[in-house]
Amino acid sequence: MTSIEWTDETWNPTTGCDRISPGCDNCYALTMAKRLKAMGADRYQQDGDPRTSGPGFALTTHPDALTVPNRWREPRMVFVNSMSDLFHARVPVDFIADVWRTMHATPRHTYQILTKRPERLARVLDQVHTDLSLTAPLPNVWLGTSIENGDYARRAEALRQAPAAVRFISAEPLLGPLPSLELDGIHWLIVGGESGPGARPLDTAWVEDVITQCRAAGTAPFVKQLGTVWAREHQAADRKGGKPQDWPTALRVREYPQQAPAAV
Repeated sequence: MTSIEWTDETWNPTTGCDRISPGCDNCYALTMAKRLKAMGADRYQQDGDPRTSGPGFALTTHPDALTVPNRWREPRMVFVNSMSDLFHARVPVDFIADVWRTMHATPRHTYQILTKRPERLARVLDQVHTDLSLTAPLPNVWLGTSIENGDYARRAEALRQAPAAVRFISAEPLLGPLPSLELDGIHWLIVGGESGPGARPLDTAWVEDVITQCRAAGTAPFVKQLGTVWAREHQAADRKGGKPQDWPTALRVREYPQQAPAAV
């Protein structure tokens, strides 16, 4: 199980990544990988480029992890690659196809795949669908991209080009307003502040604006947390600012897409 509020389980067929935008600056997975390497964890012994990655965080595929979801008998919401990015350029298309085979074989689970590299989605998935003889997106697979400020709102357009039953955006950490974000074809949006050492501040007005944008577009909003800076300033018991009862009433929103829409 996992402490991530919007999912039930994590599954990491790959580990490791490289920072590519400001939202990566305080990457929790990079910090965790360094700790796991020091503890001797087998999957975190390869070091990444120190300029963009770090100890234990080299992009690594784990074929032995591909069968893990088969063991889960009860349906679960599964966040794929909490410790990596499945659409990193160094993840082979054949391996992504193997991940898709597992998800296809376990329709009882719902899989959430989040990437900062949505430009790769459409091209790679076209090949994956061909390799697996799929004529439509898997209904139990949600595809998402991270957007931390207005400079990266363009990622939503790349996400719209990808075949998916559900498309979602993670605006976490939200580092600035998103006035240019287009939510057409986006079914779900997670928003949150940054937590941990060096956390950057969240302006709750940005969150209110995002919720308003979601309402206008028919996108389900999910406010995850308000972050360490907000929690400290408001003396919140939860140091991540993750308890909705502590928030302004307008921000107490945690919705999911009501049902998977027809794939487009």
